Amino acid sequence: MSTKKKIQEDVDVLEQESRKYEIVLHNDDVNTFDFVINSLIDVCEHTPEQAEQCTILVHYKGKCSVKTGEFDYLKPRCTKLLSLGLSAEIV
Repeated sequence: MSTKKKIQEDVDVLEQESRKYEIVLHNDDVNTFDFVINSLIDVCEHTPEQAEQCTILVHYKGKCSVKTGEFDYLKPRCTKLLSLGLSAEIV
């Protein structure tokens, strides 16, 4: 096996292992702005400004990526958002 091919295989494996996921929050007609903002601060560790900006984007665009990271890091956060009655998914 050539060195170049071996290096490429190593790079491919590392890219797969470090794949980043994101929690996408979707708009709904149930939750208030304040509730969503406070939820993002609590669950996703957003600053108040960041949570407000995400909430506005969700409202006007229909969805917003609110947290990025490894799947195992995001799973409990997404589950918590769902348990609060928010509409979220990991993509």
